[in-house]
Amino acid sequence: MAFGWIDEQAELRRRAGLVRTLGPRPADSPLLDLASNDYLGLARHPEVTEGSARAARAWGGGATGSRLVTGTTELHAELERELADFCGFEAALVFSSGYAANLAAVTALAPHGSLIVSDAGNHASLIDGCRLARGTTQVVAHAEPDAVRKALQTHDGPAVVVSDTVFSVDGDAAPLAGLAEACREHGAGLVVDDAHGLGVLGDGGRGAPQASGLAGAGDVVVTVTLSKSLGSQGGAVLGPARVIDHLVNAARTFIFDTGLAPAATGAALAALRLLRREPERAARARAVARELHARLTAAGLEAVRPDAAVVSVRAPSPEGAVRWAAECRAAGLAVGCFRPPSVPDGISRLRLTARADLTEGQIERAVRVIRETRP
Repeated sequence: MAFGWIDEQAELRRRAGLVRTLGPRPADSPLLDLASNDYLGLARHPEVTEGSARAARAWGGGATGSRLVTGTTELHAELERELADFCGFEAALVFSSGYAANLAAVTALAPHGSLIVSDAGNHASLIDGCRLARGTTQVVAHAEPDAVRKALQTHDGPAVVVSDTVFSVDGDAAPLAGLAEACREHGAGLVVDDAHGLGVLGDGGRGAPQASGLAGAGDVVVTVTLSKSLGSQGGAVLGPARVIDHLVNAARTFIFDTGLAPAATGAALAALRLLRREPERAARARAVARELHARLTAAGLEAVRPDAAVVSVRAPSPEGAVRWAAECRAAGLAVGCFRPPSVPDGISRLRLTARADLTEGQIERAVRVIRETRP
């Protein structure tokens, strides 16, 4: 029977407690949201939604084609200029998603004969980029610059080191300065995914590379998503102008994909301008994360100290994590639930988003619910 193996896979997932289901949410959910990636609370901000609506009215519902045909609007160019300027890089290129941006950066910058050194904790999009690239990938220990050095010593040709800046599972930060030093010792490029750093780390939310003194460096390329701190959709690659020009000509997820929808472009641009005007939002998101961590650990829970806005709480098992998240939801709190194979170490977790717009009362309520529903 065609696709008969799917039933076997489904049964294995069921036995392991790893079945995933979709849960559509209403437009006006009563839940306290600590599950989304809306770090700065901008997804529903009036300026952001109006920016989205205004762009849709002006440019239509879709970009109408690939960026190289009809899919590049004046709005895309405006967002790219302002995003590059904000983060401190020469140029930027906007994609339809952060996933597409990561695939583009890794595949286009790791041709045949090159070495890709990839952190063991990297996001799936970086991992898939490594798999699709024509270079050879070597996975190294998590957040270990010395492991990167040893890998680079084995290769004489072009090389690129690939890492998240803030890892999505535990919210820990990569040692960017150490990684850059290791790369420069061997003439390698550094590609980092700042999805969880933009809007949270750096001066006024300018990102982890800016905080580490790497913004604008000729050997550093940064990918970002527009769907987290900027409350919109899409992704971008930032870096030297010659790298961005190369992506325009070589990145398949740019050349063969429809451009980012005008509504998402307008929303991201409005959010970026709002962040420029209200840089304190970044510091507030970090402060909320530290407060959540302090209260959760004081309650006897095992939570990982956050380096940005992700707060991870260990669960006893995949099934226990699912039940815990479900009981939180029943009590009015939405939290993320990370289980294998999404977590590299096999340890299940609740994943909390520390949003800049959370009030003191909401923080207290969230901790109380998590504490009272723990397995």
